[in-house]
Amino acid sequence: MQNILELKNIGYSYHSLQGETKALKNISFGVGEGEFVAVVGPSGCGKSTLLSIISGLLPPERGTIAVNNPDGSLHYPRVGYMLQRDHLFEWRTVYKNVILGLEINHMMTPERLAHVDQLLFDYGLDKFRDKRPSELSGGMKQRAALIRTLALDPQLLLLDEPFSALDYQTRLMVSSDICQLIRAAGKTMIIITHDLSEAISLADRVIILSARPAVVKMEVPIHLTLSDDSPLAARNAPEFQSYFNQLWEELGCERKEM
Repeated sequence: MQNILELKNIGYSYHSLQGETKALKNISFGVGEGEFVAVVGPSGCGKSTLLSIISGLLPPERGTIAVNNPDGSLHYPRVGYMLQRDHLFEWRTVYKNVILGLEINHMMTPERLAHVDQLLFDYGLDKFRDKRPSELSGGMKQRAALIRTLALDPQLLLLDEPFSALDYQTRLMVSSDICQLIRAAGKTMIIITHDLSEAISLADRVIILSARPAVVKMEVPIHLTLSDDSPLAARNAPEFQSYFNQLWEELGCERKEM
């Protein structure tokens, strides 16, 4: 598997009148094309800062991000960024919300609008296209937010705890459904989560960050024995508990050292 992105010794600090707060230190890892990577770590260690750097919203103070496109080109992958909240506009219908990015980027072509129609059908929202966000459940709002992100056809999806606002049962169902659809679309994904079970069930690899200033403490490839490859079924895999214990122990050591 060829890496489409490689982070090399990424460092970042926040500066204020009170001084410098180091957030990231020598962060290095690669992300393969079509791979799902989960990033976990103690609260406040800089996980969201890392996503902002990968997305291009923040420039790293140190280090570089190398691009390895399959066609040999050097252009940065198209990035879709999905936040914790859906940020849907109540004064726009579901359909008007999901095409917002296309409007802003002047990309309202028949092909892209047809793609949005297909996404609405695939995600079970085609019958709700003329509804307002307040008429949707929490899970449906997150699906709409993801369609808005996918409408621009990103190569790399960055998800910052996108299911954390949902109740537990809805979170299980929505995260499973959405990630299966993302895999089917052949996208590459980096997801931040505090839920270790979610990380194991969704990701091909889990990256554990240390307390601030964060370094990559460990990378854990996930290999589950499954007859059904859905994220929900992953929680019943015989290896699941062992992975959970390993991640919990590593994060537990961090808490003791803080």
